[in-house]
Amino acid sequence: MALDNKLIHALGDELFNALQQRTTVAPITTRHTEISIEDAYRISLRFLSRREALGEMVVGKKIGVTSKAVQDMLNVHQPDFGFLTDRMQVPNGANVSLLEHRLIQPRAEGEIAFILAEDLVGPGISAEDVMDATAAVTPCFEIVDSRITDWKIRIEDTVADNASCGVFLLGEERIDPRTLDLAAVELTMLKNGQPAGSGLGSAVQGHPCAAVAWLANTLGKLGIPFQRNEIILSGALAPLVPVVAGDHLEMQISSLGTASLRFTA
Repeated sequence: MALDNKLIHALGDELFNALQQRTTVAPITTRHTEISIEDAYRISLRFLSRREALGEMVVGKKIGVTSKAVQDMLNVHQPDFGFLTDRMQVPNGANVSLLEHRLIQPRAEGEIAFILAEDLVGPGISAEDVMDATAAVTPCFEIVDSRITDWKIRIEDTVADNASCGVFLLGEERIDPRTLDLAAVELTMLKNGQPAGSGLGSAVQGHPCAAVAWLANTLGKLGIPFQRNEIILSGALAPLVPVVAGDHLEMQISSLGTASLRFTA
């Protein structure tokens, strides 16, 4: 039985307040064991509406927990999904303040971002449709951050928490995806000059376009389209990397380019 609207709003407000105050909350799934994915999505929409009321604007969508490495790390064994807003985006090479960006327990992931040339409305979207609708791809750092205490999440927790999204940045390059094999590109990441992870494009559901198609179809069933010029994050190519103030991250994806950022208090 679906959670009632009063509880949906209360849980969305709880997550919004946790973001604003840089605090965490107990897992929703331990307090409301009957919660469904659909309930979690409704909570996430309430959470988003509170951010939009402060002037934030949706600029894209994200899929997460797509690779086996990340699923094993979080013990969540299906993808999640959420929204990107303009205030989540930071410039390439930025100094990211944990306080200013309200980050609590951040982890970094490297992935491929898609910039759309046209709308995609699921269900029924294929990987080929994604390729045809994409203007460009580029390296992306997403800094995920859970408002759930100690990352003790199940799939419903992370969907409700806007797929644990914190901030993201795009590299400078804009590459036509039809000019390369996205499944074969390789990510290498450095943390403070030391190797911090690597992975192939195929880590995300066999091909990044397949991951984006899944997200288009999943959100399409919920009445949410992909829109022209939106940014779509396709999922981490390697395990998540915990970060603290003072850390400097660099990433290169073969044939795509580079991205970097530094964390401050």
